[in-house]
Amino acid sequence: MADLKKHDTPMVDELKKGPWSSFADDLQTRGDSGSQACLDLLGQLELSYKDKETHWKHGGIVGVFGYGGGVIGRYSDQPDKFPAIAAFHTLRINQPASKFYSTKFLRKLCDMWDHRGSGVFNFHGSTGDTVMIGTTTEQLEPIFFDLTHQFDMDLGGSGSNLRTPSCCIGRARCEFSCLDTQAICYDLTMTYQDELHRPAFPYKYKFKISGCPNDCVAAIARSCCAIIGTWRDEIRIDQKAVQAYVNGELKPNAGAFSDRDWGPFDIQKEVIDLCPSKCMYWDGKELKIDNRECTRCMHCINVMPEALRPGLDVGATILSGAKAPILEGAQMSTLIIPFMRMEYPYDEIKELTDLIWDWWMEEGRNRERLGELIQRKGLPTYLRIIKRKPIPQMVKEPRSNPYVFWKEEEVPGGWTRSLEEFRKKHLA
Repeated sequence: MADLKKHDTPMVDELKKGPWSSFADDLQTRGDSGSQACLDLLGQLELSYKDKETHWKHGGIVGVFGYGGGVIGRYSDQPDKFPAIAAFHTLRINQPASKFYSTKFLRKLCDMWDHRGSGVFNFHGSTGDTVMIGTTTEQLEPIFFDLTHQFDMDLGGSGSNLRTPSCCIGRARCEFSCLDTQAICYDLTMTYQDELHRPAFPYKYKFKISGCPNDCVAAIARSCCAIIGTWRDEIRIDQKAVQAYVNGELKPNAGAFSDRDWGPFDIQKEVIDLCPSKCMYWDGKELKIDNRECTRCMHCINVMPEALRPGLDVGATILSGAKAPILEGAQMSTLIIPFMRMEYPYDEIKELTDLIWDWWMEEGRNRERLGELIQRKGLPTYLRIIKRKPIPQMVKEPRSNPYVFWKEEEVPGGWTRSLEEFRKKHLA
């Protein structure tokens, strides 16, 4: 403890003064407990604030034998000032589906990381991984050995490959889930081990699985392939429970707003009028739903969970192409398949994935996400590649081009015959 070297960090210390807990507090606590790496990390951060530039340089090719991903190499460009973080590599660890751990497991994992690395974790990264922050090159192989032999864990994805598939809590604890999200996530992870660990794509590719349209993993906003649970029959209605909500016997939103100050529950204002497709009607005694017009927004179910439930004919809606702003601006997913059965061994989603990857690896530019390729080549091209016909649900915005172009094979009899028929009818 006496040999620890502390750094003067006035700007970093400002982060500790706000009302919320700060990572700077956590690092300082760990540093005071004996971690020179955490103290050097704070010192380098202070220097970065002062110089207004990062003092990390990319680690280049560093990893474990046989893998091309899972380790993000990091080296300090000030190793003389901060020797404890001269090498400070990050490992992404493939998290268990829905992030279920036991406390015994976590304690054992923390003990290993205290011994092999900085002891600093991120539970969890935006992709989903358990992120171990800060170790040396010499420790990478021992850490990998410990993970695979003691913990039955593997590295996650990093680089231009399949990133670690991620899913919501699903049927394990959510009554709305239309999918066994853990089973799908596990199967995709095991099926695509080579794509996950050996980068061969133009850039990263993400699967995210949500059990219902509430989309608790934000798949529609940040995944190349969003698998979102849905149903295609009617919403189940308990009319007595609906009446209980109207009469004030049941609290709306499962009691989440128990201190509501806008008066008693009003089904017309809080449910019917907020339905995006206006497919609901309250006649004073019963709730009517035109399920043909329902967009599965989940609002009515969320407000009255004891009265309404998703249907029983369940599957998934598949969307493609979401991304954060990297080369181009951020974009949401585009609906590709309104309903797909998701039953083991999930052949239909795998066949679709193979078509997508073949095209993307052939046509994609370096660091071009799938969504950017779709944007560059056009949705009609993408639909032909994945062998799907256009449907109204795919429309993102009204067409701005007044011209419609047809392929010759799409015109019965070809162009010549069609032109002759036009002349006979209109120019005779």
